[in-house]
Amino acid sequence: MLACAACCALPLLVGAGLLTAGAAAAVNQTLIAAAIALAVLAVLFLGWHQRRKAAARTVAGGPCGCGGGCAC
Repeated sequence: MLACAACCALPLLVGAGLLTAGAAAAVNQTLIAAAIALAVLAVLFLGWHQRRKAAARTVAGGPCGCGGGCAC
């Protein structure tokens, strides 16, 4: 959300003379790279979390959730 706000503010900063067009392009590329990196980290975390949850279910005795291995 913060990256989106920063990206939307770039034209205003260039228009106000606080940022050059070249610097805005560099910042924009950095924000895009950060967004991609965060998306990749989110996918990796989700996969790790799912594997951890499945392993905990296996250790607990099965998918029933009570831990006894019964058919409740």
